[in-house]
Order: sequence, then C-alpha cells, then structure tokens
Amino acid sequence: MRDEHLILRVVIKLMFAPILLFALYVQFHGDYGAGGGFQAGVIFAVAFILHALVMGLEETRRVLPIGALRMMMVVGFLFYAGTGAATMLLGGNLLGYDAIAPHSTHHEGQHYGILLVEFGVGMAVASTMLMIFYHFAGREPEIRDEDW
Repeated sequence: MRDEHLILRVVIKLMFAPILLFALYVQFHGDYGAGGGFQAGVIFAVAFILHALVMGLEETRRVLPIGALRMMMVVGFLFYAGTGAATMLLGGNLLGYDAIAPHSTHHEGQHYGILLVEFGVGMAVASTMLMIFYHFAGREPEIRDEDW
C-alpha cells in the first residue's frame, strides 16, 4: 500500500460503508418521502467513484468488475419491466400495482410494486453511472500533459 494520500485512503475506507448504507436508506424509504431508485443509485455509484478516485481505477474495477455492472444493468431493467409485465399478466394495467395484491384493502400491491420498480431503477442507475465513469476515467488521454 502506498503512503501517498494516506489520510484520504483512511477516510474513504471509513466512509465507504456509511455511504452505501445511506443509499439503501434512500432506496427503501423512497416511497415514504423524498428519494427513491434514481437518487439511491447515484449515491451508491458515488461510493465506488470516490473509491476509484482515491484507491485507483484498477483497484475499483477489481472490486466491482465491468461484467458485474453489465449484469446489474440487465437485472435492474428486468425488475422494472418485469414488474410491469407481471401486473399485466395478473389482469391489471401496465404498472397498475394493485394487481399484485388484488384482495388487499390497504393497497399492499402499490407498496410492493413501488419497491420492486424503485429497486430496479436504483440498480440500473448505479451500474450505468459506474459504467460511464469507468469508460471516461479509463480512456487514454488524447493529449499528453506535457503538450498543454
């Protein structure tokens, strides 16, 4: 482990888990207040982007490889689209969540549907943001620093 930027490395190691925990809080409380899948996905991605900025892009790619990001993109989309398809297969409208729990008097289907859709959105957004970061941060510079 290199000694340069030791304080930043320690701070990132200490803050990484709380940032992910906050992303989960925003994710699963998004249907009760401000927040939801998009915001949680961006916060989740920020934890890994900070990790890459301090620890190095290759270290972060080792922790969360591009193949895993591709899988997360697909699974996130399938959660969103699958919830819509499931509501139609259950006899409701596209994303008509009441079809998920039709006999509920408290609209349980709405709660389950929102959680599933927001989870899919969060997963897709986080993986997409990280994929964009990986591609921009990993590209070769067109102009060398000396040429400026």
